[in-house]
Amino acid sequence: MKTLKNEKGFTLVELVVVIVVLGLLAAFAVPRFIDITTAARTSSVNGFAGGLRAAVAVVKAQYMINGTGTSPVTMADGTTVAVGTAGTAAGVPTGSVAGIQSAMNDIGGFTPTYVLGGTSLFVPSGGGATCRVEYNDTTGLVTALTGDCS
Repeated sequence: MKTLKNEKGFTLVELVVVIVVLGLLAAFAVPRFIDITTAARTSSVNGFAGGLRAAVAVVKAQYMINGTGTSPVTMADGTTVAVGTAGTAAGVPTGSVAGIQSAMNDIGGFTPTYVLGGTSLFVPSGGGATCRVEYNDTTGLVTALTGDCS
């Protein structure tokens, strides 16, 4: 068999070196992306809390424009939101489906739970016991808890 002097190709040693280098790169890159779920869930909780704060502010502003003592408040898009009418709860959306959930319009990815005492809990899918957003319907205070968002 005749061999040509100008044949080109990779040797077995070169191929093994490339595979080893790719293996080392993968070993360092993969752990950086494994923890992305925790960061995503934490960001989701913080974003949802920001949305709740904005919804409370917009509903309270519309309550003030309409005149105090009126519930429900009708928003510009026709959505009606149940609000408190007395004390510190005046103009603050209630913790019910007709209140804060109606003001938010979409709570996809979060499970709402109403706890006696005026607090609504919004837990993200897969969130732990302290990974949630708390909404107090007597004050309008929104708190993001991201302790167990793994």
